[in-house]
Amino acid sequence: MSRLLHRSGLLSPKAHIFAVVAVTFLSLLVSAGVRATPGVLLLPLQLQFGWDRATISLGAAIGIFLYGLVGPFAAALMQSFGIRRTMLGGLGLMAAATFASLWMRTPLEYILSWGVFSGIGTGAVASVLGAAVVNRWFATRQGLVMGLLSASTATGALVFLPFLAWLSAQYTWRPVVLTVSLACLVLVPIVALVLPEHPGDIGTQRFGEIDGSAPAKPARRRTVGLAFSVLAMAAKRPVFWLLFGTFFVCGLTTNGLIGTHMIAFCGDHGVAPVAAAGLLSMMGVFDLIGTTASGWLTDRHDSRALLIVYYGLRGLSLMALPFLSFDTVNLTIFAVFYGLDWIATVPPTAKLCNQAFGEQDAPIVFGWVLAGHQLGAATAAFGAGLIRQQTGSYTPAFVAAGAMGVVAALVLLASLRAGRRVALA
Repeated sequence: MSRLLHRSGLLSPKAHIFAVVAVTFLSLLVSAGVRATPGVLLLPLQLQFGWDRATISLGAAIGIFLYGLVGPFAAALMQSFGIRRTMLGGLGLMAAATFASLWMRTPLEYILSWGVFSGIGTGAVASVLGAAVVNRWFATRQGLVMGLLSASTATGALVFLPFLAWLSAQYTWRPVVLTVSLACLVLVPIVALVLPEHPGDIGTQRFGEIDGSAPAKPARRRTVGLAFSVLAMAAKRPVFWLLFGTFFVCGLTTNGLIGTHMIAFCGDHGVAPVAAAGLLSMMGVFDLIGTTASGWLTDRHDSRALLIVYYGLRGLSLMALPFLSFDTVNLTIFAVFYGLDWIATVPPTAKLCNQAFGEQDAPIVFGWVLAGHQLGAATAAFGAGLIRQQTGSYTPAFVAAGAMGVVAALVLLASLRAGRRVALA
């Protein structure tokens, strides 16, 4: 259908490339919204069904973990069966799983719908999708476009959370679920209509590509088994474990902790859910600025130096948060500062993957690195809920996560000082 749209003359080749970016942005935004929804559902489900916070956090943690684990296999499927088919499958699974949860009655049904199946669906429409689209459609400005697409994950919170929190203001959860399900379903025909498989399908090259250079198509058909062979290759390189470990900390300090527990944490300090969701939305606004700017900086500066700054500042802010008064001024300052750094780590991490492993295998390697991110996020999502249940406070969880951010910055600093070049590591 995308070829028909091109042949109709409604979109020029250049305009079609930016339409691809737009529909990818929207798909990543909705996928992030699905993953953020359990943070809104936490209190309503606890009141409706009497489930404890650790049980609900477990479902969120499973979804977050699968969101990352599916990444490398989704990247391989994108090369074997196509980006568009993989996106359509992921969006369809998200819509079906969330819609089916309207009839859930037990914790197992919640874990299956919002943990297992939505986790697999969102994993097919995750940051690895952004990396695949950038490498296939852009020869230049890759960092900037990757920053923009990465920012969509926090923009998902910007678009969804205040409205979803308003829907759940009376601690009702079904309108929230129905809204998310419909958002996934609406995107299916849009992706089918707008997204071509390759630039050559619409008679153009990658953006910024020199005339006569080789097209950005895979040289051979790929299979899901390639995800394991690429992992075996990457695991022999120290740079892979550096990126995997630091991205574990990225997940631990962002969507796993803040994305899942910030509304409940604010509730412990007397902040209403709608106001807390507005705080997350403010973070989303500034993340859109910060992560896009990070992509611009990644095109121009050493990626590891950028990551040192990002992890260090994030860690310090998380360690300080529990000891602030939760008034409007302090929370606003935190939201602005933390929002600028929310996922600014993605563009430099993706660039390091490209430099070390080449554009062909980099999306799959980045998928495995993203699995580390989501493993960290799942650890925080479940661990913070358990800590809150056992101690009655989120403070130990936030301090520990912040300390891990500082450690990640110090490890990257040691690597930079040792002079270990990523491309040769």
